[in-house]
Amino acid sequence: MTPGAAVDDLKSLAERFVLFGRACGADEIEVGLGDDTEFEVDVRLGRIENLVEAGTRSMGLRVIKDGKTAFAGSSDLTPETIEGLIRNAVRRAELASPDPCAGLPDSFSPAVDPAGLDLYDPAVAVLDPAEKIRLAMETERIALSDSRIVNSHGSSCHTHEGVSVLSNSRGFLGAYRKTFAGLNVGLQAGETDDLAEDFWFSSETHLDALAGPEEIARTAVARTIRHLKPRKIETQKAPVVFEPLMTGQILGFLFGCLTGTAVYQKSTFLGERLGDRIGREAVTVIDDGLLPRGLGSSPFDSEGVPSRRTVVIENGVLKSFLCNTYAARKIGASSTGNADGSGVGPGNFHLRPGGDAPEEIIRSTAKGLYLVRTLGQGFNPVTGDISLGAFGLWIENGEFAYPVSEITISGNLGDFLMNIERIGSDLIFNGSICGPTIKVSEMQIAGRS
Repeated sequence: MTPGAAVDDLKSLAERFVLFGRACGADEIEVGLGDDTEFEVDVRLGRIENLVEAGTRSMGLRVIKDGKTAFAGSSDLTPETIEGLIRNAVRRAELASPDPCAGLPDSFSPAVDPAGLDLYDPAVAVLDPAEKIRLAMETERIALSDSRIVNSHGSSCHTHEGVSVLSNSRGFLGAYRKTFAGLNVGLQAGETDDLAEDFWFSSETHLDALAGPEEIARTAVARTIRHLKPRKIETQKAPVVFEPLMTGQILGFLFGCLTGTAVYQKSTFLGERLGDRIGREAVTVIDDGLLPRGLGSSPFDSEGVPSRRTVVIENGVLKSFLCNTYAARKIGASSTGNADGSGVGPGNFHLRPGGDAPEEIIRSTAKGLYLVRTLGQGFNPVTGDISLGAFGLWIENGEFAYPVSEITISGNLGDFLMNIERIGSDLIFNGSICGPTIKVSEMQIAGRS
């Protein structure tokens, strides 16, 4: 069966189930079907530790009757099984409590053409398993060839090919295909009383954009050995430069504070700040679900609402919360196309890059911390407070002086956004939430007392 035929079959099946649900008494029904193929190999010290190749077909449905909602799911797509689930879901919906905000989207904008997003790469789909194993083996081999590396946490190659189909009783029918390829390695350097570890990776929708074993291995080695022989520092307030992965972590916290769900649940300190200045003028944060080849891109969300580009913070001013249909109704807004099946999810949520090279940002810092990794889950969305164990590199006179460890950084996200001094030009979309290098003018750093 050709890929196109498989998509058409799933679309016909989804429409059939929607018609059946209406015939069973559902006021509204939504049916999502998926057909996915996944491969993952994990190698360590030259040997395969885990090898998975699997194909999965799945169905998820939502039934609404008299404002009451029921859900069901299955990996068995035979009509008899799904029709039985639909009948039961309609009966279960009658037992639920009504919710005036429940239901499908009221209307659907013109559909986005999946082809324009370029999310599917046939080269990923046909990549031979032996080649995927070779990529993981070669990445680790190159890394371990450096005498400074004493151990490997393993290297992995992961690919995914999927078809997503959605149909509902309001006439929406959509489908798209998407691929993913990822390669990574984790390393350890040093001796028993001075061990350092780090990793590197590449994640793309297209194989031709994926970094090769040499680049990933050499980057992982450099990141690992720079942590050797760390020092302790005195407790102080100082500038902090966030490398891109750390900026992405902070943006993940910010995303959670900017969802309609967090607003109506009153679990965000930004819930009453729409239209207010919450960051410096240089701070513009965008969620772009239409980014070509984006890992967070899709032509429509899990409710069939077309994905879109939403400017969430513009020149420091909070312009929008990100919503699915339910959260939008709860806060009196409109869906931003961010439904992800379980709530509100990111498209390609990112901080708009600035004009500074990361090297320039480091040179601009007389004394401060270059943050590389954090420990723990020290984020409080209700207050915006941040408190995380951390380690990184100490900057003196615009240069890396030595690695530091056993520190804690703390502050508040509101202050953080207002204290962003410089924004780097090195934004790389290696996930659904990401950002460039940034410099914050001051944070509390706890070290030796």
